[in-house]
Amino acid sequence: MLQPLLDTPPIVPYIRECDFAVRKPWNYPERRLLDYLLVYIQEGTCCFWVDHQKYIFNPGQFCLVQPGSLISLEGLTNTVTPFLHFDIAYNPEREDSFPTRPGQIDLSAYSHLMQPTLQELFSIRVPVHVQPQDPLLLKEKLMQTIELVHLSNPLNQLKAQQIMLEIILTLLESYQREVPSPTPSLNWITSYFSNHLSDPLSVQDMADRANLSVSRFSFLFKQRYGTSPHQYLLQMRIHHAKELLINTELSLESISEYCGFADLHHFSKIFKQRTGASPGEHRKSTKNPSNR
Repeated sequence: MLQPLLDTPPIVPYIRECDFAVRKPWNYPERRLLDYLLVYIQEGTCCFWVDHQKYIFNPGQFCLVQPGSLISLEGLTNTVTPFLHFDIAYNPEREDSFPTRPGQIDLSAYSHLMQPTLQELFSIRVPVHVQPQDPLLLKEKLMQTIELVHLSNPLNQLKAQQIMLEIILTLLESYQREVPSPTPSLNWITSYFSNHLSDPLSVQDMADRANLSVSRFSFLFKQRYGTSPHQYLLQMRIHHAKELLINTELSLESISEYCGFADLHHFSKIFKQRTGASPGEHRKSTKNPSNR
């Protein structure tokens, strides 16, 4: 469980290049990316080919191209396209990386600089045509980041890093799907029961402890332990009573109390039902000679 966490690179955004890109109709030939490219179409119409698939982008839309993708970009009209080239995962050699240029398709010589994708990092699929939950907010963050990067002082760079994290979170949260909750763990049951044998535990108490309804808790409990919560707890109380009968000189009344039975009569009745002998008979038959 620990090794995958150790192998995962830390998330430290790094803004490599950004601008507002005001252009007449333009074309940027095919290349493959080492890093991420986020483009906002503020004005005009663009045609982007990403991994051999055609996308048309109009004002107000976002394009996200992830590392390793093969792209060619074209502005079909006069355009204003603010953009960010950035890393998400930390790479100690990140300053050696670069926005690739036309014709750079085979990047095997730069594989050590290739960023992992969002799917690889977070198991979240984010499409090329990004449709964020709050487009205006993402636009504002993108614009603000570009402005801050161009104001080169340490405080502004720190602010840009912070907003870049917010941009990444916005992209991820827009496409994070609800995953069914894992089955609640009941590994705490044995120690919990052991510490509360003398308490008048109810199934409701146990279900509350597990943050489950009584019916759900009872179903999962039986699935895990093969019996009901009540029967499991009762068996633990009988087992503990046996240990006290054999290894101590405690009175039957005290053992009854320590093991959570209502009274001596109830203790004797349940004990005999479960073991075939009364508590006194069990003590006599199993008492170590050295303890007599």
